[in-house]
Amino acid sequence: MQRITPFLWFDGQAEEAARFYASIFSSSRVGRITRYDEAAAAASGRPGGSVMTVELHLDGQEFTALDGGPHFAFSEAVSFVVNRETREEIDHYRERLSEGGEPGRCGWLKDPFGLSWQVVPASLGRMLQDSDPARAGRVMRALLTMGKLDLARLEQASEEL
Repeated sequence: MQRITPFLWFDGQAEEAARFYASIFSSSRVGRITRYDEAAAAASGRPGGSVMTVELHLDGQEFTALDGGPHFAFSEAVSFVVNRETREEIDHYRERLSEGGEPGRCGWLKDPFGLSWQVVPASLGRMLQDSDPARAGRVMRALLTMGKLDLARLEQASEEL
């Protein structure tokens, strides 16, 4: 059992969102779906029989999608980072996650449900934390000019003399 599971609050889109995410990430699946019974529906104001929670397994990480209603919305205060090794992987995840959403700067994007993601090279953290501040600074300056992250340009900035 995973000890900490993120709960994602949706307004009538939990099952749709779970299926969307599972279609993007390999080794992913939608799990058990629970529905509002009479008591939970009365307490929450959600329709009886409608989706309450959806278990979601994304690339080894468990999530729960909750259809809680319009009370809360996602913000950039919480995001999920997708670390990938190759330009092709970075491009794939960025394009798929932002379909119907909004691409952003520095690898960030919002998906069609308003959830924020960062699709980045797995090596980005190492480059930004380089012991040589000049190298790390070059990478940061390059990063700040990008929407979709360009792994080759970031590596070039890291290696410049």
